[in-house]
Amino acid sequence: MLSALEREIREVAASDEPLPGLPYTAFREFGRTGERLGYERRYFGRRARLAALAARALLDPALLDPALLDPLGDALDDVVWATCDEYTWVLPAHQSMPVDLFACETAHTLAEVAGRVDPAVGERARAEVRKRVLDRFLDPRPMEWEGFGNNWEAVCAGAAGMAALAVLDDPEPVLARCRAAMRRFLDGYGDDGGCVEGVAYWVYGFGYFVYFAEALRERTGEDLLDHPKVAAMAAFPHRVRFADGGHVPFSDTTGDPFLPAGLLTRLAERFGTPGPDGVPSFHADHCYRWGHLSRTLAWSRPVRSRPVETTSYLPDLAWVVDRGEHGYGFAAKGGHNDEPHNHDDLGHFVLRVAGRNVLDDLGAGEYTRDYFGDRRHTFLHPSAEGHSLPVVGGVPQRGGRAEVLEYAETPDGLSFALDLGSAYPAPVVRRFRWHRDGRLDLRDEFAGDVPVEEVFISRIRPEARGGRVSWDGLVTLDHPGFAATVETLATRDHHGRPDTVHRLRLRVPPGHPAVDLRFTCH
Repeated sequence: MLSALEREIREVAASDEPLPGLPYTAFREFGRTGERLGYERRYFGRRARLAALAARALLDPALLDPALLDPLGDALDDVVWATCDEYTWVLPAHQSMPVDLFACETAHTLAEVAGRVDPAVGERARAEVRKRVLDRFLDPRPMEWEGFGNNWEAVCAGAAGMAALAVLDDPEPVLARCRAAMRRFLDGYGDDGGCVEGVAYWVYGFGYFVYFAEALRERTGEDLLDHPKVAAMAAFPHRVRFADGGHVPFSDTTGDPFLPAGLLTRLAERFGTPGPDGVPSFHADHCYRWGHLSRTLAWSRPVRSRPVETTSYLPDLAWVVDRGEHGYGFAAKGGHNDEPHNHDDLGHFVLRVAGRNVLDDLGAGEYTRDYFGDRRHTFLHPSAEGHSLPVVGGVPQRGGRAEVLEYAETPDGLSFALDLGSAYPAPVVRRFRWHRDGRLDLRDEFAGDVPVEEVFISRIRPEARGGRVSWDGLVTLDHPGFAATVETLATRDHHGRPDTVHRLRLRVPPGHPAVDLRFTCH
């Protein structure tokens, strides 16, 4: 199961490429332009080398014997020393915070690696961990992320807590603060266990919660996983997964998120959820986090698990996912538009055919300063017009909360209805009737004599002819002959790579109190 991962670890550890530098000109770019990726690619390149060399020490511990004069042992000493030399472990985008996610992750890595390097290097690493991160946890002043109630709480507290367990003689004062953060993190979830930030952030936040909880249980016997919400949280990625393996890409996530094999294994052992079903890869996590990698090496093994239901409804999130038949899948969401990593997407939906999201969700865009500022909803990915939603009276959806009017499973699918009126200048109700044989009946109801545009998003260019639209023959849409236009938009994905999106607009003239559309999967 881990042979490919171990091979990649050894390849990266043996690389003779210079460690990427972190020049000031790259560091200042965020302040000047709001761009993040130039500096972050260098930063994560350094973390990749650190993680690979540290993991290789786990795989071949005997090679760290100084008597063997192994050059990779020296390389681990050097990369740990170089990490201690870095001006800051905080990313430029978070420089207003003395301690951020990545500083805590770096502290965790060095704390657990410190015992595997030259004693002088290890002592310096421990000192830097204490100075840069743990001392701040001992300072009673609030940290900026305390109170977020999302992944920040779990990652910062989880990584710092594990670092404290590794390097402090008395970690309890730090652990007390970490426990408080974990309580806030759990409070940020509903009883359905759903993560409003999407599957990728479930991996991030819940992953570090689990890593810390298991480290704490091993040291003290205290079990943070023995909490009434945790079993449902453990099941979340499986309940929003399509039958062919893709995941619902709502919020700032992706349809193919990195799911650490060690995390899934431990959750399967503790809660009976499905275990990993792919081949772990070193490069699947582009941030090269030690928490994910080290626990995958330590915990991965074959496990038995129970099957997941065909239809999943998460009432707190107001998400519904149906795995359908013949490779068809359907998902839709309610929720509210003031969630962490929120998009304006109440009533948005996904149709999946033959392993592709035909009617799609774009997931996370490229992170920049403005993406997390007042201009967030001018970017395609989080904007209403980056989703399959109506535009009412020329006004796209903005703000508001969806009220679930109906959810019911039917013999051949489900019904789901949402009141979207609080997000529009006039009342709007959206009704879905999904049939597992691949048919979706969509009805939008409006009040008042207002013009409406029905907008649909895909990475497949639609062809509109008369009263029918086709997306490469995978999905067809039948409509009453509304005027159709197709826009092709050039954008960039979360990693800054070019991406092309196609937006279908159906113009509904005034005088239509309801619009009935049928999608058919082929």
